[in-house]
Amino acid sequence: MQISVSKNSDNPSPQLSDFDVHLHAEGTHTRAYRFLGAHPARADDMQGTRFTVWSPNAERVNLIGSFNDWNTAAHPMNHQGDSGLWSIFVPESKQGDLYKYEIHPRAGSTPVSRRADPYAFAAELRPGSASKVWNLDNYSWSDDTWMNRRDSSDQLGRPISVYEVHVGSWRRVPGEDNRWLTYRELAEALIPYVLDLGFTHIELMPVSEHPFDGSWGYQTLGYFAPTSRFGSPDDLKYFVDQCHLAGLGVIIDWVPAHFPKDDFGLRMFDGTHLYEHGDPRKGEHADWGTLIFNYGRNEVRSFLISNALYWADVFHVDGLRVDAVASMLYLDYSRKPGEWIPNRNGGNENIEAIEFLKQFNIVIHREFPGILTFAEESTSWPMVTRPVHLGGLGFGIKWNMGWMNDTLQFFEEDPVHRKYHHDELTFSMVYAFTENFVLPFSHDEVVHGKGTLLSRMPGDTWQKFANVRLLLAYMYAHPGKKLLFMGDEFAQNDEWNHGESLDWHLLEFEPHRRVHELVRCLNRLYRDDPALHERDFIQEGFQWINAHDSGSSVLTFMRIAADSSHHVVCAFNLTPVLRDDFRIGVPAPGTYTEILNSDAATFGGSDCVNKSPVTADDQPWDGFPCSIAICLPPLAGVFFQNSPINS
Repeated sequence: MQISVSKNSDNPSPQLSDFDVHLHAEGTHTRAYRFLGAHPARADDMQGTRFTVWSPNAERVNLIGSFNDWNTAAHPMNHQGDSGLWSIFVPESKQGDLYKYEIHPRAGSTPVSRRADPYAFAAELRPGSASKVWNLDNYSWSDDTWMNRRDSSDQLGRPISVYEVHVGSWRRVPGEDNRWLTYRELAEALIPYVLDLGFTHIELMPVSEHPFDGSWGYQTLGYFAPTSRFGSPDDLKYFVDQCHLAGLGVIIDWVPAHFPKDDFGLRMFDGTHLYEHGDPRKGEHADWGTLIFNYGRNEVRSFLISNALYWADVFHVDGLRVDAVASMLYLDYSRKPGEWIPNRNGGNENIEAIEFLKQFNIVIHREFPGILTFAEESTSWPMVTRPVHLGGLGFGIKWNMGWMNDTLQFFEEDPVHRKYHHDELTFSMVYAFTENFVLPFSHDEVVHGKGTLLSRMPGDTWQKFANVRLLLAYMYAHPGKKLLFMGDEFAQNDEWNHGESLDWHLLEFEPHRRVHELVRCLNRLYRDDPALHERDFIQEGFQWINAHDSGSSVLTFMRIAADSSHHVVCAFNLTPVLRDDFRIGVPAPGTYTEILNSDAATFGGSDCVNKSPVTADDQPWDGFPCSIAICLPPLAGVFFQNSPINS
């Protein structure tokens, strides 16, 4: 029977060609999802579905599903030579059908198992675990303008302010059994909210299919299937499309570091360690109860790199945040002596994983020039965001975990003791430009007994809120892109609970509402003032004014635009002491206008503001030829924009 497959310019023919088989086996196929999985096809003038799965160590594979009443004898699959691929055309199959592969391992191997399709484009809602037939070409996109502009511009020189969201708990519907929003409902509610707050991007915690809600999506099994909890693949495409039409980028969390052990998934897929390492010293994360991909296996690399490109190609996402990169880089990650195997050079570097990450970054940036790749990398591994050809890993941006930890640790100190911890804030500038950093206050900082940004702050209620406002002002002034987890923007009281909605009722209370307003203003200022974002990654965009005033617990510095005549002076009073007539050195004569003050009444502060522009006089200060005298409010950050005399 001759099979021909319907073709589409966005999704070329999934026909199984010799070239596809060769690239897949070589580990260089970047679009394996175009022929593996379930695809619409025609054979002998009959419309149906063509199924293809990689199972090289199976003795036979049967396709079972709702179209054959799960009859194991109805559709035996055909072995495609020595490729390890099995394929079959089923005229009875249509979109929405459920299916699995019944895999019969070779004699002496593990028992027969029923497996979900690793390349399935949709999946049954848990606790069901079947794959679902879905046509990737159903959706008509409306975001050509966005995509063309994105891929032709320098994303790293633009403002990037990310709002991190867990879809299942951002907002729930209490009148309907506390259900979560669908992707389409999320588009209607979340997009205007994020636009109003001035963020540039939404980051979704993993939306790939996962069996356990409590993993937050970080234990992925359906790598090519958007989770059915919130709707269909087309519904997720609608969400991304609407974000782009509104001018918002979309980042998703991607988890190539590990996967869970569920029997219907990737573990021992064909009776052998197919996707994972066989040796638990390389193939298992005991802390997480998960398995590690075998990055040295060609077909596994094709699977993962194809998956990364799938989200960019099929779902138009603008960025991938790669989870747990440190666990991939080190063979001894979270392992004691004797629990890991050194590499061929005797070291602890995972050479195969490193090469995979480099290949991933090379390919995705080549195919999608405007896409962003983020590394959640918690160590001092060098050159994470430097090009591969220069010896780096090739990521666009790295999470600055050191800055996050040091900053939160400092702010947890009682202000009377902060002068002894001054270097916890200044240290970040020693390495601030060694990588392209984003400053994250992520979901990990508001769970597992850590409290929230608000609950960590010392002092009475007023001081707690003032400290949160000071913290946020400092974050937006510091070099680096920005990321806030949902709820941080209004200073949520309680830790995040993935099974409940955010505490939206808090916006009825003025202190929370005022923090919300501050975040709106900080985002607008960060986006609109080039000094605060143009040179986030280069030394020339930052200059200390005074980094050493630990006795007063005051920090002052400048952010400098590419047009070096324009700068913003930033001052932070880290104690509850009002400092009137506080003098700050500046580089040249001119006037300085206060453009943000976290102590302003509109943000819930005591309103110690500098209402009129201040003029720089010729009194040298802080090593600068001129200086300004300002009111520096308690527990506050203030920003001043310069106006040169000749302007």
